[in-house]
Amino acid sequence: MAYAIPLSRPAPAPDRLSVLRTLSFFRGLDEGALADLARRLSVRERPEGAVLVDEDLPTDALFVIETGRARIVREGEDGRAVTLGTLRAGDVFGEVAPLDGLPRAASVVAATQVRLLAIGRAALLEHLRAHPITALRLLSELSRRLRRADETITDLALCSVDERLARTLVALAREDGVDGPEGLILRARPTQAELASMVGTCRETVSRAIAAWQRRGWVTAKGRMLSLSRDLLAMAEPRRHAA
Repeated sequence: MAYAIPLSRPAPAPDRLSVLRTLSFFRGLDEGALADLARRLSVRERPEGAVLVDEDLPTDALFVIETGRARIVREGEDGRAVTLGTLRAGDVFGEVAPLDGLPRAASVVAATQVRLLAIGRAALLEHLRAHPITALRLLSELSRRLRRADETITDLALCSVDERLARTLVALAREDGVDGPEGLILRARPTQAELASMVGTCRETVSRAIAAWQRRGWVTAKGRMLSLSRDLLAMAEPRRHAA
């Protein structure tokens, strides 16, 4: 990873205020808090593949995705990258570093062209002192991330690669898919290399698993769409593990 995203010029407050009202992270904030945030925000656009923040490098801003998608990535000592999560419009990232002043724990890479809203550390702390309701929203977001991290650790420790892959496909279909006659339809499936990064395995293992499911009729590919049968959905359901 080579660089972290710089801040850009402040965005016009009225335009940003209307955008903030549409983003999930800011829903429920009062107009005073929204207006204060709007005047402090900067805006930046980056292309697909750009490194938005780089792990181990210090940066002092919180970012919100206005449009596009990004991936949270952690690189191992062997150079292999693991995708820890996907971020979409309304999601926040980089919220910890401005609070503790330490380097980032993971990198964030643009999966598509993205438009970001950013607020620097000093401006964020000033805002939080004046509007504690935003601090509560940040705590809620951190709690959600912690729960997701616990689920990921549990899956890696207790679930097979096939189970993790099935859960990943079903989660993606539920986030960005539609109901189909036999189950769920994932409208824009990731590449096998991207799925391998999400699951913590190699591309060849993902390829073999999907090929086996296709023979059973559990998944059906059509272009970038992937139809997931109810059998695969059942496989993705959490199950109790022996103590």
